[in-house]
Amino acid sequence: MPVRDSVRLLAPLTLAALAGLSGCAPTLAQPFDQWKGASITVYRLQNYEPPPTQTGATFTIPPQIQSWVQGAAALLPPGLIPPGLIPGSAPPPPSSAQDLRFHGFRVLQWKTVADQKTHDEILNILGHASSFGTPGAVCPYDEFGFAIQPAPGSPTNDVLVSLSCEQVQAFNFQWPYAVAGLTPDTAKRIIAVAQTTFAQ
Repeated sequence: MPVRDSVRLLAPLTLAALAGLSGCAPTLAQPFDQWKGASITVYRLQNYEPPPTQTGATFTIPPQIQSWVQGAAALLPPGLIPPGLIPGSAPPPPSSAQDLRFHGFRVLQWKTVADQKTHDEILNILGHASSFGTPGAVCPYDEFGFAIQPAPGSPTNDVLVSLSCEQVQAFNFQWPYAVAGLTPDTAKRIIAVAQTTFAQ
């Protein structure tokens, strides 16, 4: 094969290799790649509520939450840890019919993300398979939620996040990955998003 033809064939391969080395971030997985202009609301949730019979009395915190509070929850500022989980602190207030709820969890605080950097970080966390692994435990204790609304008036696509159980759960859309467990780095990034969102 003439040298000129070899160069012509190798040129596209060389450009592709250089593009791969340029540090360009991979595109987001579907459907997250379609939600770059979506409105995102972050919910801070009460991950565990004592049964009504235990209201006002001492109650036992589930072991998954106890382990989380003694370990990874230390990364959260005290104001972002759900009430009643730190030993010696007051239990959460009794629930009422007026409580705002997100997929059954009492909403402690919520905020629509206005900061573009935080908005993009949420999509980057959820939109890459590398953020997720095999969950360590399957349990129903969620501390945060994300409601992603692609257009005004459209239904939201929701994600519940359990830092204590190291997992996420999707609602109203197909989760694009085979696993839904949080990696340690992903948990730290979600904590940073919560801190940024609720500090503003």
